[in-house]
Amino acid sequence: MANRRNGMASPADGSEDMLSAVAPRPRTALPNVATTVTTVAALYFGREVFLPIAIALLLTFALAPLVSVLKKVGIPRIAAVIASVLGAFAALGLFSFIVATQVSELAQNIPVYQTNILTKIRSLKETGVGGGIIARLSQVVERVGQEIDRQDASLPAATPEKPPREPVPVEIVARERPLQVLQNIVGPLISPLASAGLIIVVVIFMLLEREDLRDRFIRLVGYGDLHRTTEALQDAGKRVGRYLLMQLVVNIVYAIPIAIGLWVLGIPNALLWGLLALALRFVPYIGPIIGMLLPLFLALAVAPGWSLVLWTAALFVVMELITGNVIEPWLYGSRTGLSPLAIIVAAIFWTWLWGPLGLILSTPLTVCLVVLGRHVPQFEFLDVLFGNEPVLEPHARLYQRLLAGDPEEATDHAEEMLEEKYLVEFYDKVAIPALLLGERDRVRGVMGDLQRRQLAASALTLVANLDDSAQEEASEEEEPHVVAEGDDDGDSSGEDETELPDGTGMSVLCAGGRGELDDAAAAMLAQVLEVQGATVSKAGFADMEPANIRRLDLETVDTVVVGFLNRDSVKHARFLVRRLKRAKAALRVGIVFWSETAAEDKETAAKLAQDMNADFVAHGMVDAVLGALSNEPPVALKLIAKRRMRRQRATPKKVAAAAAS
Repeated sequence: MANRRNGMASPADGSEDMLSAVAPRPRTALPNVATTVTTVAALYFGREVFLPIAIALLLTFALAPLVSVLKKVGIPRIAAVIASVLGAFAALGLFSFIVATQVSELAQNIPVYQTNILTKIRSLKETGVGGGIIARLSQVVERVGQEIDRQDASLPAATPEKPPREPVPVEIVARERPLQVLQNIVGPLISPLASAGLIIVVVIFMLLEREDLRDRFIRLVGYGDLHRTTEALQDAGKRVGRYLLMQLVVNIVYAIPIAIGLWVLGIPNALLWGLLALALRFVPYIGPIIGMLLPLFLALAVAPGWSLVLWTAALFVVMELITGNVIEPWLYGSRTGLSPLAIIVAAIFWTWLWGPLGLILSTPLTVCLVVLGRHVPQFEFLDVLFGNEPVLEPHARLYQRLLAGDPEEATDHAEEMLEEKYLVEFYDKVAIPALLLGERDRVRGVMGDLQRRQLAASALTLVANLDDSAQEEASEEEEPHVVAEGDDDGDSSGEDETELPDGTGMSVLCAGGRGELDDAAAAMLAQVLEVQGATVSKAGFADMEPANIRRLDLETVDTVVVGFLNRDSVKHARFLVRRLKRAKAALRVGIVFWSETAAEDKETAAKLAQDMNADFVAHGMVDAVLGALSNEPPVALKLIAKRRMRRQRATPKKVAAAAAS
């Protein structure tokens, strides 16, 4: 079996306590109820003010790259800003005009399609499609009508003395002045035109004063940490601007084939449906569905048959598949930083808050909030709630699954990591730290005996589930390769590389020190040693009791490795070393004090091993494997101080007695 190279980090200088090594991250502070209610109420009742500002802010993010390009070409700043804003709003105005014209034309032609709809209903009724639902609905309507007629007949007739008076026809003639007519026409248009003009002015000033607004925001929010605030602003501008631009490109690429396809199929107002498909696709998830239902209904009304409906549905389905699986991943993928559930919740919230415009703006607005939460500690809860990045570290996530008694999901999580990492890396950086979290909870008294046993059983099940991965890793016949392990982000620069030795022909016994969790850690070490080719046996912490050590079968064992998750077990470990070496003098005994960071230098570990009379002391999986598969001779058992002093005192007495005799 070829030696397996696994570049692992060399232990750093200094030592660190086990409990502090796995200290939890600070909790994310949530805003209180009063703050949340006040903020939402302000956004709701002040929507007339906040909505134009929000639209202007997003348009500023979208147009800022275009302004920068025009400035690089040589166009003055003011001219570049005005040209960009006027061009954008001219495009929006043209879009609105075309949609309004197409809708007016469609409204005039709707009565023409009534005959085809009635024909399809009759055909459904004749063929019995729908299980007689149409016939049942017709019967219900008829019964309701008959009941109403019966009630009218039961009313008392008018007496002959007072015949009913016939109503007198009245005609109201309204004479409006031309000024009133003009006011009725222009009045409804004043509010949207005023809002549009306000947005245009705000966008222009935001683009002109972009640097000044940035400086003011930094002064208010993050003057104490300019690096973090600058990074947040750049991230927000880049992410929102890129999202809006790429989403526009994707929607155009999606809408053009839709419009052409509907025109080829003969659907009236194909341009309208293409433009609506372009606009509605800004609405997450439900937008494309709405854009498809309207042309489907029109296809149902235009042709007497059903083939046009099927072709229209096929067109939308094919374009949605191509756009979602090819075009979007190619252009920008899922770089919004939002989870799918967050997009849906945000759409519901902003729609309730600001209506249809809030629905369209929901995704970019939520992206801004997530970026704010990612870089500003006070708003970290926004990133936790809506972001798509894992909120738990890998070892904490694994510990949660094991603690919940769900080793299957923990196995899935482990197998995902093993696609890029070796087993020794996964155990060293994820699984052992997860068990250390459990030991920390046990020491704090928040974990009962039942939970501890369940956690240990889940961890052992995880190890058993990874047997196939371990066998595949052991049977690899590739050239020896190096895997550099750096920080948590995968950076391996500056790290030493350690080659794990071949354990063929060696026999190792792995045992837990003081509890069930120690047994689970020993099982993980045993599996890694098996991957390296060693013959491994396992023993539980109960087998390490003084009365049971003599019963261990140590005849063929070369090395015994005992692991402790609790660093306060030095005395107990020293006792086990003496017991094991007395049971077999030629036995190598190693102690592992598991640590998340393995931050112990070689000199400190060697000194501790000498003090304990152990052959080696390790703090991580790599050092434990190196010590267990070492070819160094075993350390001889030293006499303890008390026994040595007794022998020194007894020696003069024996000499004096011999001389007297």
